[in-house]
This record gives sequence, structure tokens and C-alpha cells, in this order.
Amino acid sequence: MKTKKRVLITVASLGLFFIAFQISGSSTSRFLNNAAFPAKIRETTREESKLISEQIFTDLPESPIVCDRTSIRYDLCSINGPTVLDSATSTFFTMNSTGPPLMEIIRPYPRKFEDLIMAHIKNLTLTVGPRIPSCRVQHDAPALVFTAGGYTGNFWHDFNDGFVPLFITANTIFPDQDFVIVVSEAPKWWPSKYADLLRTFTNHPIINLGSDTTTHCFPSAKIGLISHGFMIINQTMIPNSKTYLNFRGLLSKAFSQQAQVQIITPKLTKPRPLLVLASRRHATGRSIMNQAQVIRLIKKVGFDVVVFEPKTKTPLQESYALLNSSHAFVGVHGAALTHSLFLRPGAVFVQVVPIGIGWAAEAFFGRVAMGLNLEYFEYKIEVEESTLKDKYGKDSLLVRDPFALLKTGWPPEVMDIYLKEQNVKLDLVRFKRYLKKTFKKATRFMENNG
Repeated sequence: MKTKKRVLITVASLGLFFIAFQISGSSTSRFLNNAAFPAKIRETTREESKLISEQIFTDLPESPIVCDRTSIRYDLCSINGPTVLDSATSTFFTMNSTGPPLMEIIRPYPRKFEDLIMAHIKNLTLTVGPRIPSCRVQHDAPALVFTAGGYTGNFWHDFNDGFVPLFITANTIFPDQDFVIVVSEAPKWWPSKYADLLRTFTNHPIINLGSDTTTHCFPSAKIGLISHGFMIINQTMIPNSKTYLNFRGLLSKAFSQQAQVQIITPKLTKPRPLLVLASRRHATGRSIMNQAQVIRLIKKVGFDVVVFEPKTKTPLQESYALLNSSHAFVGVHGAALTHSLFLRPGAVFVQVVPIGIGWAAEAFFGRVAMGLNLEYFEYKIEVEESTLKDKYGKDSLLVRDPFALLKTGWPPEVMDIYLKEQNVKLDLVRFKRYLKKTFKKATRFMENNG
């Protein structure tokens, strides 16, 4: 029974990793052949969230360290009193001269259900004892501690495992209070790439345990990030009822004033709505084989088109400026569609869904679209539009009924087929019908919002 549960949990998260594979780095590629994919992962319930909130906001317990390990997604530890962080050893010390020694170990990454990736997350140690190290830097605000390891570097994971849980945690634990971010395992590029976004959470400098070697004193500390589920912000589970629109407001605050993109469009007597097409031309799998024809069709329907193929080093201010100025966003399921967070509420978002990826399409991006009040469509690939038919035959179960395989979970070799071997060739006649509907809504959005 224990083995069965472990397989179910591990399968799900590695499916996420693959589906968001477009911008995956070498640090995550070693996990490719160890995954499977489940039909469903249980989300955090309202009752669980209520229990967690009650534990967070009740009077301080007798023990200076309390850890809640009840969630399937994350652990959350509290140091309820003065603590000293030794950055060199990633250890938090707190003093208790009367009680017994106590030690807790935590891996502050909200993918607790996935044993494989959690094994690569660095432990943080919380200890209570009669002596503590001397303090070099004194902070007046409490610490919020988490890791930027794991799948960091994949744009979807950066938000699903990082900034969305950070937003939830900050508004659950520190809704009206300043705090200091302490991050473990952050890649060298991470603090600079996300500097503008991090500043919307705190005015204090980020403490990076990978480069900091001194000791820091805090009045208290929370270690771990709260997750409501895959790309979910559930306002009923947050004391101040924050929503995706509030999260989008943080993105606007972070990126809207930093850079502007100059989009060259023809001088027309009547303006045309702008459609951004996310390209996977250089990605492994899920590329649009007839992309040139699709672009011509988009223009013929009445759009101006910008082809968007973000790289790891693409400035977020630049990406934000482009998506924020657009009226429609279209792309095949992949990590680049995380940029839908940059769309204005009311813009049109069309996700092209390859065979076998329907559940993930809704879980990873459909929820974002709903939370941001976007006009959202799914263009589901049919058998004749998938390159899988050429290799496996259009009558094979793999192509004809992929969800039949979900009854027992998807082994890695099946995931590789759907996510890495499959490209799409859009039926231009069928896709045109979606484009016309998209054009009508995008034009109305442009007329009302500019």
C-alpha cells in the first residue's frame, strides 16, 4: 500500500515537469526518465487550510519550534521567538536553558508529494539548546525562509513552486507585516532575474544562503511555503482574501515601469488587435509544424502578429511589456504559456492542447485564465493534427484514447511520447473558426481598453 501511494504522488509531479519542459535547464534533465503521471493529485482542502491558519495565529506554544507536517504539499515550521541564523551551516538556533534540546529538519519546497525531487532539496536545521552563536547582523523583521532549488529554472515551476506559494504564504502569515526573505539554493541568476518581483514582497535585501557566510538575528522565523495546489490561489484560504488579480497587480508593480517594448505595426486607418504567438520552434516536442501558414492565417483574419520565443535570459520587463500590450495570446501547451500571467484581464488566451495533455492544460493554465478573468479557449488537437498518428497509427489506443491509460498511471515512456515526440500540424480550416472568435473578442477588448 505504501508503494502504491508513493508511485501515485511521484507520477503527478514529474508530469508537471515534462509538460512545462520548454524552458527546462540541465539541472532538471536528470529526472526525465524517473517519472510517471497520475490522473489527479489531491488539492489542499478548506478544512486543512483552516487548521493551518489556526495553528499560525494562535498564542505562542510552549515549545519555541513548532512544525506542521500535515499537508501533502509542504511542511511549515515556526520559530516563535528570537533566533540566530548561521548562514554557513543553514542552521537556525534558538535558546532554551530550561527545556530539553530539540532539533527539526525541514526541506522548504512545496513539492513534498514528490520524493524524487525532494531528495535533492537541501535540509535546513532548526535547533533549540542552551547556547547559540553570536549575532553579526540584527534584523527587526521576522524571516521567511524557502528554497529556490528543485525545478527552479523552468519558468512554470518558478511560479508554481515559488512565487505563487510565496504570495499565498506572505498574505497568510504576514498579511500586514514586513519580513526578510531568506532563500536557500538560489542559482546565481535567480536574485537578479527576479529582483523587481522580490522587491514587491519586501524592502529588505534578500539573504542568499549560497553566498552569505555571516550570522543573522531575527525576532522570529517561518520556514516553508504554503501551496493551495497547481497554480491555485484560493482566496477563501487566505485571511485577507487575496486573489489572482492581486497577484497580477504585484507583477504590474514589478515590471510595468522598468522597460517598454516598441511594437512596429503598419500605419492603418483602422487599428488591428495584436496577437502574440508563443513559438516552440527550438523546443523538444509540441512544435507547430506549419507555423508559417498559421501566421499568415492569423494576419488574414485581421491580427497583427508578434512571434514570441522567450529564452532564459529574456528580461521579464520586456516579456511583460509585450504581453501587457497585446490583445490575444496563442500557444501550444508548455512553460512559455506561464506568460499568460502578464495579460490584462479581459484579453484572449488560446491554449493549443496536444493529444494526451488535457488534464494538465486545465490544471496549469486554465486555472490562471479563470483567476485573471481572461477570455479563455482550448483548441484541442485531433488525431489527424498530431504527428503521433504517423508513428503509432491513428487507431492505436495511445493516439485514439490516451485517457484510458490514466486508469493505471502513465509510465515515463508514455510521457515521453506525448510530451517529447509529439508535434502538431494545425488544421487551418478548423483553427480559422477559433481565430475568428478570438478576433471578435480581441477587437472588443482593444476598443474598450486600448
